Amino acid sequence: MLQELKLQRIHHISIICSDFTRSRKFYTEVLGLKIIQEIYRSDRDSYKLDLALNGVFVIELFNFPETPERLSYPEACGLRHLAFEVNNIEDSYKYFVSKNIDIEKIRTDEHTLKKYTFLRDPDNLPIELYER
Repeated sequence: MLQELKLQRIHHISIICSDFTRSRKFYTEVLGLKIIQEIYRSDRDSYKLDLALNGVFVIELFNFPETPERLSYPEACGLRHLAFEVNNIEDSYKYFVSKNIDIEKIRTDEHTLKKYTFLRDPDNLPIELYER
């Protein structure tokens, strides 16, 4: 007899970047994620960086030689964006502006009436900030 599947939570999200140093700086210094571990895999000429948010492992950042660019327009099938919850969208918006990060104007979700906005990581991956 098969048992019912019971997923507990999302374990992590894996992101492939084109420039490891640039993306490492963005995810750690701009977004403030903490490094759990960083590994260089010589057999793949590739780095792997495990990142945590509030002490919880959330992102695996990889680089590989000669990765193709991400399709954003038109949007391709697959993961659309990464979203982070914030307490205050206006303060978050000002923070990214102060870091010279392009960020879209703040909008309101018509269904939840919550405020949100988007910015992009160094490889053009859309990142949503969604007010709590």
